[in-house]
Amino acid sequence: MKREIPTNPLRRRLLLGAGAATAAGAAGITGLASALLPAAARAASGYPERPITFICPWPVGGTADQSMRALCQVASGLLKQSIVVENRAGASGMIGTRALARAKPDGYTIGQIPISVTRFSQLGMLEIDPRRELTYLARTSGQTFGIAVPASSPYETLQEVVAAAKANPGKVTYGHAGVGGATHVGMEQFAMAAGVRFNAIAYKGGAQALQDVLAGQVDLLADSSSWAPHVEAGKLRLLATWGAQRTPRFKDTPTLRELGYDVVVEAPNGIGAPAGLDPAVESRLREAFRAAVGSDEFRQVAARIDAPVMYLDGPDYKKYIGTVYEQETQLIQRLRLKELLQQT
Repeated sequence: MKREIPTNPLRRRLLLGAGAATAAGAAGITGLASALLPAAARAASGYPERPITFICPWPVGGTADQSMRALCQVASGLLKQSIVVENRAGASGMIGTRALARAKPDGYTIGQIPISVTRFSQLGMLEIDPRRELTYLARTSGQTFGIAVPASSPYETLQEVVAAAKANPGKVTYGHAGVGGATHVGMEQFAMAAGVRFNAIAYKGGAQALQDVLAGQVDLLADSSSWAPHVEAGKLRLLATWGAQRTPRFKDTPTLRELGYDVVVEAPNGIGAPAGLDPAVESRLREAFRAAVGSDEFRQVAARIDAPVMYLDGPDYKKYIGTVYEQETQLIQRLRLKELLQQT
């Protein structure tokens, strides 16, 4: 015969209370875990909650500035938050890059990373290792570099420039965007290949160099395509470009390589942030700038300033930086760049 266990109302209430307490405790632990463990993820999901500062290490109006502003305009729409471009020019782009590297890695300070960080970090002008101390978000576009002269210049061809430089070493002047930068190093590579010596005049950016060349105060301009509208307007004459192939917009202008000088300079731009960026924030920014580079708005600006699109996602861009770093080690030695910097 089955024995019936009598029900004790008090005991039943105690058991129910213990069960409820256990359930409440479990829920409390779960709630506490959800409050603590995914805090960074929750913060990233709300990112960005305020305007983002974008450091452009070049003066307003240059080709790099124009391309970065176009990207930021598109990316701000995708992120649904304004991106404020802040120009911090000087030291061939390293003042702005240094400020970027030292900023708080919270996603609210990002900026352009010039490829010359791979050179300047080895020359002692940038106290960081770019292979480890920056977060890379996207490689965006290259640049079309060239050598231009005023329309009134006696030099009709690059061969005439080389002849004049050989006859008068150090007399022919050229303006560039900063010692050790792409325009300076590219011209020195060309000078070495041609067996000549120029008088290099450094500026804080290509825009200032352009104005002095237009005014006839400097013989040659070595710059990315800030010269393009002035060439089309007949104020400047383009003698050579530095790419691997001729640029479609100026298809009648030969490359340095075509003229017998084995020099190719493209110096692609990129976008990054300080090291230590939250992975979720990094992913959000990479997605936004991937879409921005692919947008019609940016590609129209890139075409206008002759900036070939050379997109790489952040991790691939970081690998590219490592490869260029090794190449720069050899270039610094070959061009004796440390000695050149000591003379300035």
